[in-house]
Amino acid sequence: MPEYSDKALGLGTQITRRDLLHDAGLLSLGLSLTSPSYSESTTVAESRLNYPPTRTGLRGSHPGSYEAAHAYARDGVPHKLPGRIEESFDVVVVGGGISGLAAAYYYQRQFGQDQKILILDNHDDFGGHAKRNEFHQGGRMQLAIGGTHNLEYWQFNDTVHQLIEDLGIDIAKLRRQTQFNYGRTGVNGQAIWFDAETFGANRLVSGCSLKGPPSASPLPYLDQFPISEKAKAELRQFYGRKTDVLSDLSDQDRNDYLHNTGYFEFLQSKAGLGEEARALFNNASHGSWGLETSCLSVAEALEDGLPGLNLIGETAVESDWDYPAGFFPDGNASLARLLVQRLIPSIAPGVNPDNIALAAFDYSELDKASHSVRIRLQSTALHVENRENSVYLSYSNGGKNHAIAARHCVMACYHSILPYICPSLPDRQKAAQSYQVKYPLLLTNVLIRSRAPFTQLGIDGASCPGRMHASLFLGSGIETGGYEQSLTDPGPVPVTFWGSLSPKEGVTHVKDQLRSSREKMLHLSFEDYEREVRSVLQNLLGATGFRADRDILAITVNRWPHGYSHEYLDLWDEDWPTGGAPHEVARKRFGNITFANADAGASAYTHTAIEQAARAVGEFGEPS
Repeated sequence: MPEYSDKALGLGTQITRRDLLHDAGLLSLGLSLTSPSYSESTTVAESRLNYPPTRTGLRGSHPGSYEAAHAYARDGVPHKLPGRIEESFDVVVVGGGISGLAAAYYYQRQFGQDQKILILDNHDDFGGHAKRNEFHQGGRMQLAIGGTHNLEYWQFNDTVHQLIEDLGIDIAKLRRQTQFNYGRTGVNGQAIWFDAETFGANRLVSGCSLKGPPSASPLPYLDQFPISEKAKAELRQFYGRKTDVLSDLSDQDRNDYLHNTGYFEFLQSKAGLGEEARALFNNASHGSWGLETSCLSVAEALEDGLPGLNLIGETAVESDWDYPAGFFPDGNASLARLLVQRLIPSIAPGVNPDNIALAAFDYSELDKASHSVRIRLQSTALHVENRENSVYLSYSNGGKNHAIAARHCVMACYHSILPYICPSLPDRQKAAQSYQVKYPLLLTNVLIRSRAPFTQLGIDGASCPGRMHASLFLGSGIETGGYEQSLTDPGPVPVTFWGSLSPKEGVTHVKDQLRSSREKMLHLSFEDYEREVRSVLQNLLGATGFRADRDILAITVNRWPHGYSHEYLDLWDEDWPTGGAPHEVARKRFGNITFANADAGASAYTHTAIEQAARAVGEFGEPS
């Protein structure tokens, strides 16, 4: 890419403090829409400076959210257990993500609204991976997704449908109010952006995608790709052939091949792609899987939308790319917020699914002793154990350790930390929990002054095969929850950069790759991420007159080193007997402690997190 100095890119621009001051002036307006009393409170207005959804910089696993756990679990720093129990509850839920919030909801339904419930979370906001990014820079509030963001209603069981219905969410209505489709089907469309640093030239190839529906096939555009003639010829043959390279196999052997053969091996041996052509697909599954594409089987890659169906006698169908999920403008953060409002109504009186996206929450209501449900943020659970007829917990908050007790405890945090927090668990259960290494995920949101540069280029998104983030897209076409951001709104708009991080070269086993990517994600500074997105936008949009130092209004990096739940992979995981899979062993009730979270279902979906919460709470009604 052309070399732009940090100054030319706008690094060091003091936008954060200026924007926070601007936000403070807007808070009283935002809160007055929710409750007249809020606008009268100067202390609440001033709190906008620390209102979690508006914080920019490093978010997700933000500084301060993981150090206590890492010191204890990774670095071996001893944790001294406090002796005096300070508080007692009916249930303590460890983890304030959607699964933890749903566990509190189900506990109330099972045991009564008067139950004393405490939810502990190590982050400075609730919702876990359902992260709301809120921007006010440039005028009207803009929302962006910072983590989990789809409601796959066709996969809901009766339990999940009941919760969604109880919260008043109308999925059909959400669908009618959503045109957003990751930049693929907007007013303009998708593209591939090749960067000079990787490919020797900056080149935008519009109208196509390496991974997408038939209408986005790159076949007519391959001459524009800045790659060798040999690689172009290989890709032309790959995308253009219609055959069945597995025609000599029986149905069973065919199935075995698709599930036991790596996609990259398939590209090499059956599609004839050399290393240069194959490399274009390296990060194509970063957003959807959090993995290198080379880790996927042929079946998994084709299911993910990667090309190759034409080589096994099948035809890609355009409608397969219609993903009819329910969608809020801040992703599933709206679901988390509706759950919190149900548990603590005073946090945002009058809120419902039709106005949830616009609602400002009063965080001072989260941990009041007068409430039956309390949410205690910036609190890292460090030790949990069964004691006679109760559970003892210690946690860290503000550098101090505290001890509490509860009749029940739901662990709604990710599994691989549990052997350290619950050392008395059976060894087999701890081994199963450690097995579930999560997939890193990265969503960086950049608020730009206007969508005009994208409109001028005729794109709504682009894949970036050579860059840190696998793709980027405009966050528009979403008018749910009272929010309005049309596909043609000319004003400020969030650009979401989506993907994961490639591991160090030479790392081959999938779990080592995941750990390598996680380590890299944590060690990169905000300036590293900032430089990347500023460079990409400047080189992609610069020809339109876009200037990164002037036209970027805010940047929020949502890094999730422990991101997607570990889903079993064809090439790397065994076929376990029913009841013997790691997630099933890992979630087994242990005295008065049960286990929720999507890890307990080995599936990285919101409905899984809810299902596991219902199961975990339901187990308290069974003999231990």
